[in-house]
Amino acid sequence: MTAEIVDGIIKAFQLLFSLDPTVYTIVFRSLYISGLATAMATLWSLPIAVILAMKNFYAKNFIRSSFNAFLGMPTVVLGLVLFLLFKRTGPFGIFELLFTPLAISLGQAILITPILVSFITSAIESINMELRDLAKTLGSTEIQASTAILREAAGGVTLAVIAGFNRAFAELGVAMMIGGNVHGRTRLLTTAIALEINRADIEFSIALGVILLAIVYAITITINYLRRR
Repeated sequence: MTAEIVDGIIKAFQLLFSLDPTVYTIVFRSLYISGLATAMATLWSLPIAVILAMKNFYAKNFIRSSFNAFLGMPTVVLGLVLFLLFKRTGPFGIFELLFTPLAISLGQAILITPILVSFITSAIESINMELRDLAKTLGSTEIQASTAILREAAGGVTLAVIAGFNRAFAELGVAMMIGGNVHGRTRLLTTAIALEINRADIEFSIALGVILLAIVYAITITINYLRRR
C-alpha cells in the first residue's frame, strides 16, 4: 500500500514535468469549469447574502436556515435532479445541456451557492452596521452603503469564494451524472480519478489525486497571500 502511494506521487511529478497533454487538458478543463461555476454562484450569492445580512423581512430566518441546511447537500442527489431536468424529455431538454461543460458548471454553481451565501452573510454580519448608518448619514445611497460594508467584509467574502471554488473543483457526483465523463469533453480530474480506480490503475489515480490536492492547496495559499498583501 505504501509503495503504491509513493509510486503514485512519483508518477504525479512525472506527468507534470513531462507536460503530458492529456493530463494538462483535464487540469485546465477542471479549472475552467469550476472557475465559471464559482463566478456564476458569486454573481447571485452576493446580493442574496447582502439582503439576508442587512435587511429584516418575513421568512428571513427560514431562508437563511435553508441555505445553512443545504451546506452538506449530497452531490448525487443534486446530480440526479439536474439529470432529470436536463435530459431530452426533461423541462430543459430543449437546451441540450446534458453532458456538456456548461451543465457541469451550472450544477457546481448550484452546489456551492449555499456555501457562498452562508459564509458571506456571516462575514457581513461581523462588520459593525454603524458603518452603513454613517455612510447613509453622509449622503450615500443604499447601494453605496452596502458596497462600503462589502469592502469591509472583503476578507470573509474572499474566503467564502475560495471555499466555494475548492468545493466545486473537488466535486464528483454532479460532474459524473450530468457531465458523463466524456473523453475530450467533460472529463475532469475527479471523474478521471474515479475512472482509473475502476480500471484498477491505482498509481495513475493516486497521481491525479496528488495533482488535484496540489492545485487546491496552491490556489488557496496564493489567494490568502495576496489578500494579506
